[in-house]
Amino acid sequence: MKRVLKNTTALLGSVLISACAVGPDFHRPDLPKDVNYQATPLAGTAGNAQSGTGVAQHFQSGVDIPGKWWEVFRNPQLNALVEQALANNQSMKAMQTGLKSAWEQRRIEGAGLYPTISASFNPTRNKTSRVYSPVPNNNTWLYNVHTAQLTIGYVPDLWGGTRRAIEAAGAQAEIQKFQLEATALTLISDLVSATIDEATLRAQIEATHDLIASQTSALKLITARQKFGDASEQDMVAQLASVAQLEATLPSLNLQLAQTRDQLAVLVGVAPNTPLPTFTLEQFTLPQTLPVSLPSDLLNQRPDIRAAQAQIQSASAQIGVAIANRLPNVQLSALPGQAVGTMSDFFKPGYGNWTIAATVMQPIFQGGSLLHAERQARDNLLQANETYKATVLSAIQDVADSLHALDFDADALMANESAYTATGKSLKIAQAQLRLGDVSELMVLQAQQSHAQARLAYVQAQGARFSDSVGLFQSLGGGWWNRNDLGMTPQAQKALGKSLLPW
Repeated sequence: MKRVLKNTTALLGSVLISACAVGPDFHRPDLPKDVNYQATPLAGTAGNAQSGTGVAQHFQSGVDIPGKWWEVFRNPQLNALVEQALANNQSMKAMQTGLKSAWEQRRIEGAGLYPTISASFNPTRNKTSRVYSPVPNNNTWLYNVHTAQLTIGYVPDLWGGTRRAIEAAGAQAEIQKFQLEATALTLISDLVSATIDEATLRAQIEATHDLIASQTSALKLITARQKFGDASEQDMVAQLASVAQLEATLPSLNLQLAQTRDQLAVLVGVAPNTPLPTFTLEQFTLPQTLPVSLPSDLLNQRPDIRAAQAQIQSASAQIGVAIANRLPNVQLSALPGQAVGTMSDFFKPGYGNWTIAATVMQPIFQGGSLLHAERQARDNLLQANETYKATVLSAIQDVADSLHALDFDADALMANESAYTATGKSLKIAQAQLRLGDVSELMVLQAQQSHAQARLAYVQAQGARFSDSVGLFQSLGGGWWNRNDLGMTPQAQKALGKSLLPW
């Protein structure tokens, strides 16, 4: 028996070593030639301030993205909030559990590389009819049989179908992994953008209140002048409408602020009534240097591109599975055991029994299902390749759009800053002229109104520059490779994602 098992093991080993894996091997598609973010070389944005939102931003090509890129805004409250969100967000936890499930599915497929062993024990009490002869060696009509048996089965992976199935399951797990990274990137970007939106909205509300106050003062002055006949009723009604229009914008701004606060709470993983820190634009620092990855680096950095790559690998491996299903298959089995009349006879010589069998099976006719399954797998591979190309172009467009936004919004901020500065000087001049009696109070109020409107446009432009920086980090992949978003230690990741051991 030992000699038979030894020879069988040697045979199985040689079969495995010589086995091939049918189907195409995965090769990552290359980036199209001469692809770049823009036709002209990268240049820094406009800016002339030494600090604040008016500072010029410079691009460093080919620099790595930090894992905690949000720290470039130098806001400790923001940093703490992002860490809390990564630890508590329910969507993140769900994706982390889904990744573990996908890795377990890979190990389920990997079980096909091992033999299956089952044990059974079957005690029976039997009676032989008197029509038949009594049981030999016993000469009685009643007897016991205790059967202990092992059932050993093994299907050699002759054509690599099992290995292709493992590869496909591993690629599906990779898709889950990069969907998790995309979820983390979206979570962080949305959270940082929400804090910037909150700060911008608070500045807009404050500027609107100031504008309403100046317009209300103008309304009071026009109303008083109208009583003395120095202003027409039409002027008063027009000013009244102007104040009402401004007051009508406040509920919308307050609604956006309240909804932004609710969004922050959900992103952090808490209820909207949970106390959270408040944010103002003064708490943020605009980064003066921004990294810009090379287009070829996006193939490794963008989670959506990596997921599309894994989809190609999965589709490629499924072709091998479909081809292997059409080829001859070998099934090996062994049934060693013992059958005794009494329990005391177990493990005594002479009671053992065994069977070794091999079965060769070749699919002949299944209604064309196997052929069509292979064709379907090949079509899926073509589809995955085209989807990958579209994903790469979309990723390059995202980076290009972010660079354009950084450039043009910097110009817009400078223009709004100039307008804000000019209206401020105009207001000071009008106030000085009022003290000398050269202008009326109405002229001063109009100057205040222009200054408040310029301030409103200026804070919106400030918020846009912060948001553009967030968009660039997001479009470049967010540095997920420099942090751990998977919710488990690197050792656990290796054990689940790489090993095929059955324990």
